[in-house]
Amino acid sequence: MLDKNTIIGLVLMFLIFIGYIWWTKPSDEEIAQRKAYQDSVYKAYQDSVASVEEALAAQKLIDDSIAANDTLAQQTEAEKARKSEGVFACNLEGSPVNISVKNDVFSLNINSLGAKIDNVVLSEYSSYGDMPLDLITKGNDSLNLIFTTENNEVISTGGFFFTTFVNGKKTDSDTQFEISGNDSLLVNMRAYIAGADSANVGIDENRYIEFAYIIYGDRYEVKFDINFHGLEKTLQNSNYFDLYWGNKLTRHEKPSKGRFNERFYSSIYYKPSDDNADQLRDGTDDSKNVKTPLQWVAFKQQFFSTILIADSSFDNAELRTATEQSENNRYLCDMESTIGIPFHLSDNYNVGMRFYFGPNKYRTFRNMDIGLERVLPLGWGFFAIQWVNRFAIIPVFNFLEQFNWNYGIIILVLTILVKLVLFPIAYKSYSSSAVMKVLQPEIAKISEKFPKQEDALKKQQAVSALYKKAGVSPMAGCLPLLLQMPILFAMYRFFPASIELRQKPFLWADDISTYDSVLDLPFNIPFYGDHVSLFCLLMFAIQFVYTFYTMHQQASQQSIPGMKFMMYFMPFMMLFMFNSQSVALNFYLFLSLCITMIQMIVIRRTINEDKIRKRIEIANAKNKNKPQKKSKFMKRLEEMQKRSEELQKANANRKK
Repeated sequence: MLDKNTIIGLVLMFLIFIGYIWWTKPSDEEIAQRKAYQDSVYKAYQDSVASVEEALAAQKLIDDSIAANDTLAQQTEAEKARKSEGVFACNLEGSPVNISVKNDVFSLNINSLGAKIDNVVLSEYSSYGDMPLDLITKGNDSLNLIFTTENNEVISTGGFFFTTFVNGKKTDSDTQFEISGNDSLLVNMRAYIAGADSANVGIDENRYIEFAYIIYGDRYEVKFDINFHGLEKTLQNSNYFDLYWGNKLTRHEKPSKGRFNERFYSSIYYKPSDDNADQLRDGTDDSKNVKTPLQWVAFKQQFFSTILIADSSFDNAELRTATEQSENNRYLCDMESTIGIPFHLSDNYNVGMRFYFGPNKYRTFRNMDIGLERVLPLGWGFFAIQWVNRFAIIPVFNFLEQFNWNYGIIILVLTILVKLVLFPIAYKSYSSSAVMKVLQPEIAKISEKFPKQEDALKKQQAVSALYKKAGVSPMAGCLPLLLQMPILFAMYRFFPASIELRQKPFLWADDISTYDSVLDLPFNIPFYGDHVSLFCLLMFAIQFVYTFYTMHQQASQQSIPGMKFMMYFMPFMMLFMFNSQSVALNFYLFLSLCITMIQMIVIRRTINEDKIRKRIEIANAKNKNKPQKKSKFMKRLEEMQKRSEELQKANANRKK
C-alpha cells in the first residue's frame, strides 16, 4: 500500500528528475561554442584528407571510365540477346506517350511505357505546406503483367512501349484532356506481337495484349481491363497470370505531428471473397501469402487509399509492406502485391477490374457495397464499438456537417447530444450515488451492529434492506460507466480515422486531426513526448477536478487501501496517454467531463436528505410487523452462505 510519505517521495523524485534535465541542459552560448569547436575539428579533418582524395580522384576517373565501357558493352549484348527472341520483342523500342486527364476530383497520367497510371493528384485535398497531394508519385508506381508464352518465354510488360489509343484514335504524342460530370474518356494501350514474316520486323495488329482504362468525369474510380486478343496459340495455358502492383507511398501529413500516426494507420488491406476484410499488421513491416480468392486489395494510408477491385475475384495474392531507410522526408513506406489474375486460354479473353484513388470516407466506401468500410479503424473487433460508430456517431456527425459549422462546434454539439441520450441513466446513477452518501451513517450503524465475520450475511441483508427502503440500487453507479466505455472507445477510433477533421482549424489548433503543440520541448519525455498539448492539459485539469469532487462525495472509498492514490493517479496517466492524441479526442473528453460534473452537481443539489430519511422511517414503520419477502436470489445467497459457514465449522473441528 502506498502511504502519504511514499506518494510525496515519488512526486519529489519526478520533480527532481525534470529539474535535473532542465538544469543540465546547455545554454545557447555553450551550444554555439561546442558547434564552433566541432566545426573547426571537422575542417581540420577535411584539410588532412583533401590531398589523399585528390590523389585518388584521377585514378577513380580512369577506373570509372573502364567500368562504364564494360557495363555498356554488357548491356548492349544483353539487349541484343533479348531482342533477338520473343514474339513481344517489337514492343521494346519506342518513346513514351503520356495521356494526362483531369476530372472533377483528380488529375492522373497514363504512361505508355508499361501502360500504367504513374501519377495521381487529388484536386480537393493538399499535403502539408499546401503541396499537391500526389497519391501516386511519378516514378514510384509499378504495374507489371507477368505471363508465359507457348515457347516458355517469361514475359513482363513493365518495359513495353504500348501503342496508345484515345477514344479509338491512335496517338503518338503527349496529350492532355479535361472531363467533367457525366463525361468519360477511354484510353487503350496495346502490346502487339511480331508479324509473321519476321520475329523482329512488323507487327500483327490482330494479336495483342491490351490495357484499357475508362476515366469518368466525377468519380474517384477508374475502370481497368486487361484484354487478350488473338493469343490463343501464343500464350501458355494457365489458370492465372501474375499482376505485380507496387507503390512507394509518400507522406501527406505534417512530419512533426503526423509521422507516427500516418505510418501506424498505413497497411495493406484485402478482402477474401467469402469473408470480411483482413490486413497486414498496422505500422510495421509485414508480409502474407493469401491463397484464397480475393475481391480487392487496398494500399491504405491514414486518410487516403489506392485500391484494386476485381469485377469477379482474384485467384490469390502475395502482399508485403516494407520501410526502407530514406533521406526523403516525404517517403512513408513500400507496398507491394503480386496478384493472381484468373486466365482461360481462348482467342479473346477479358479480365475486368477497377482502381479507386481517393479519400477514406465511410459513406463513399459504404455506398460501394463491397466491404471497403472495413479499412477504416472503427473498432470492428468488438461489436459494441463498431455499432456505436456506424449507427450513432457517424450518422449524427454527417448530419451536423450539413450546417457548415466549425468542426470544434460540431464536436461540442455531438458531445451534448451524447450526454442528453445518456441523461436518464446518468440521472438515476448520480441520484442513487447522492442518496447512498446520505445513507452512510445508517450503514456505519449496521457495521457496528454486525462486527463479526460470521455475521457477514446478516450485515449484507440489512444493508440491502436499507437500500430497498431508500429506493436506490448499489449497482446503479456502474450503468453510465458501462455505457460510456463503448462510446469512449468508439470516439478513440473515430477521430483518427475521420478525414473530415484533417487540416481543419479550431481555436489555436491548426489541425484537429492531430495534436496541438503550444510548447516544443528540447528533449523527449518517455511516454509523454517532446511537446505540450494545451487541449490535453485542459482535459487533465478537468479530470483532476472531477476526481477531487467525486472523492469528496464518496467518503466510503477513502477507507479502501490504495483507492485514493489510484483515483488521483488516473488523471496523470491520461495526461501521458493523450498528449499525442488528436485535438478532437481531447476536446471531446474535456467537454464530456465538464458536462458530467455539471450534471452531478445539479442532480445532487436536488436531493432532499430529510425526505430520504423520512421515507426510510415510513418504510420501517410499515414493515415492522410484516415478514420480509425474500427474492429467489436472496434465498439462494443465504443457502450458499449457510453451507459456507457449515464447511468452515467442519474444517475448524477437524483441525482441533
